[in-house]
Amino acid sequence: MSPKTGLEALLTPEESVLLLIDHQPYQFSNLNSHEPTMIVNNVVGLAKAAKGFGVPTILTTVVEERGGNLIQPLQDLFPDQKPINRTFINTWEDQRVVDAVKATGRKKLIIAGLWTEICVAMPALHAAAEDFQVYVVTDASGGTSAEAHDMAVRRMVQAGIIPITWQVTFAEWQRDWARTNLISPEDQLATLAHGGATGVVTAWEFQLLNTPVPDTTQA
Repeated sequence: MSPKTGLEALLTPEESVLLLIDHQPYQFSNLNSHEPTMIVNNVVGLAKAAKGFGVPTILTTVVEERGGNLIQPLQDLFPDQKPINRTFINTWEDQRVVDAVKATGRKKLIIAGLWTEICVAMPALHAAAEDFQVYVVTDASGGTSAEAHDMAVRRMVQAGIIPITWQVTFAEWQRDWARTNLISPEDQLATLAHGGATGVVTAWEFQLLNTPVPDTTQA
């Protein structure tokens, strides 16, 4: 189990693996804990961050023949990856998913999905019992009601699972704005475009930092 305080409590790209669960039309149709477009924005921002930092990302759907395919913005980020299509409600009961996570060798498992109270909580609780440090990205996940989402988060916290938001995940991976060995400035901006006002202001800062200062010393 990873420390809950100190520098080692923070996420790093080298230790992380991201599992995205059931961001599909059927799940969005009964998403009532959040505004659906916000969840789309946040999960795509999270996925872009993971891709930019080289964090392995595993995509999974449930009975997509009836529930619909993975939303296109996520599939477009990983065009060569076919989501693991399950019948298990609990993703962690599908051995293909477990094997894919374990194959990365990463022990900090970051989960986001729909719905929080079922398809996120079940695998989070299950994986946490198997020596994974589990993080749930609460603003890239959602439930059938605000109460369902909130109760699921509370239940997971009681079990030692760590709630986190997508921009905090990005910030812990980034850690230093001068860090360009893992993510390019272009990927930073593509990710921060999903950050609302924070993203707009950060893009402006990048613009200012890259704008040459006029030389006024010449006559």
